[in-house]
Amino acid sequence: MLKRAKAWASNDYFSKESRQEIQKLLDQNDHQELTERFYKSMEFGTGGIRGIIGAGYNRMNVYNVRKATQAMSNVLNQTFKKPSVAISYDSRNFSFEFAKEAASVFAANNIRVYIYKRLNPVALLSFAVRHFKASAGVMITASHNPPEYNGYKAYWNDGAQVIPPYDQNIIDAYNHISDYASIKSLPFEKALKNEQIRWIEEDTENLYFEKVLAKTIRPAMIKDNADLLKVVYTPIHGTGLVPCTTILQKLGFKNVLIVKEQTTYDGNFPTVKSPNPENAEALKLAVDLLNKENADFAVGTDPDDDRIGVALKHQDQIHYLSGNQLGTLMLHYIITGLIDTKKMPNHPYMVKTIVTSRLQDKIATHFKVRVENTLTGFKWICGKMREIEENHPEQSFLFGTEESFGFLNHDMVRDKDGCAPVALLCEMALFYKLKNMTLMDALENIYTEFGFHHEDLLNLHYLGKEGSEKIKRIMKLFRENTPKYFASETLISLEDYEISQRTCFQTNQKIKMDIPKSDVLGFYFASGNILYCRPSGTEPKIKFYTMIKETEGSLATMKQKAIQKTKELIHFIKEQADKA
Repeated sequence: MLKRAKAWASNDYFSKESRQEIQKLLDQNDHQELTERFYKSMEFGTGGIRGIIGAGYNRMNVYNVRKATQAMSNVLNQTFKKPSVAISYDSRNFSFEFAKEAASVFAANNIRVYIYKRLNPVALLSFAVRHFKASAGVMITASHNPPEYNGYKAYWNDGAQVIPPYDQNIIDAYNHISDYASIKSLPFEKALKNEQIRWIEEDTENLYFEKVLAKTIRPAMIKDNADLLKVVYTPIHGTGLVPCTTILQKLGFKNVLIVKEQTTYDGNFPTVKSPNPENAEALKLAVDLLNKENADFAVGTDPDDDRIGVALKHQDQIHYLSGNQLGTLMLHYIITGLIDTKKMPNHPYMVKTIVTSRLQDKIATHFKVRVENTLTGFKWICGKMREIEENHPEQSFLFGTEESFGFLNHDMVRDKDGCAPVALLCEMALFYKLKNMTLMDALENIYTEFGFHHEDLLNLHYLGKEGSEKIKRIMKLFRENTPKYFASETLISLEDYEISQRTCFQTNQKIKMDIPKSDVLGFYFASGNILYCRPSGTEPKIKFYTMIKETEGSLATMKQKAIQKTKELIHFIKEQADKA
């Protein structure tokens, strides 16, 4: 490690600032930090690269951005005759610089580049790939990670994140690049002048807005009653500010209160600990404004505007809706709304991930909407959309969702969209308000009809190299020494997605599963309850998804039972993890 660090500090290829950054760590004998930066090279995962910004082989910097882009360029030039790419970027530190570096490398490899003139969300990147019929796309973002992170997400020609076999081809090309100096690059301004790089202007953004507005289910209801809804919105210093407010304005929602303190594009996210709208802390200022103005609900979007978080007041209490609850509400509203307005297309289907609430399967099946379950990650949802589009074009996409606050309610893009679902939320909230109901009332009606489903997510964090090894030991324990009983739950089958196999313990049958391989385990219990576990692909943690359902008794009784069972299951998981 020291040898690699010293080589970096003395190599003139790297900038003076980068060399000084490493030399300072060497002078301070900061072995732990040097180890983290140099014990390995930053890995190109299945979706791209993501990490802490800084100098070093295992850090997010212009050199690893160039390396990732050269790898993509190599694969694009092998795959397409005249490849082109679209690029967007969020408000994080160095996002625009990284986007320009990527554009410069693509241009040097004879790949035409379309890059947004101003920062824009994931949905608009995906839209641009499809609109310009580009071969690929790049989004510079680390989504909702803390401020010290940034990343590089790779997209393919359908506007979805890259999937097999192309992801592996890019990974292989990336791993073959051992010398940063071998990477091609052109000065950005020169490539712009030569039109090898072209700006994406506002007309493309406006086209996206038009197509989203066309998906409104009850436009007349909004036109007549939009003034009755009061909404608080916060972009949390991210890219959602312009697109989300523009769409709501075009729809006719005028009572949209913006959290002013969070409208600045600031990669340090100074008003929050972490810019993740899943967390109540990130929505604090929005909730304060909600209370002050007596608004109907508050919604926040993360830096790249691909996930949303919602808080609302119900019976004088603030409630934060989970990703599963939001997805369930949206799905139910879309299906019932399309039926009521006689707009339901033929052969409708929805796509969700295996770790997303089974309540959604129940609702969709009840209304004769086909359900497809995929691996965790929105790219698999969009991969399934592509597969159906190619093989069964008569089928109509309605909705895609994952429990981690990712939603897609139209087919114009191929990634989770934080803009269009904000518009859907407002439409949905207005619909229920006209019935004197909150979103919580609507959700409780769904529970009463379909049974109470309670999902929880346990994240166990293990940092650094030691943490990575601990996570592997935990997965090994649950995979190879699988307990027969998980607290009060009796295990009846195990799904191991790494070997695509389901083991039924009652019959000793081993059944092959037709699903791509992934390091995921699914535990199915006699009660009908489910547990999934998997290591995070982007953060140093292992995730456990508990899925408990209750169908008997009053709603209050069902809730109480489900929450107690969840607590017992989580306690058991923690005990097992400590042993690994």
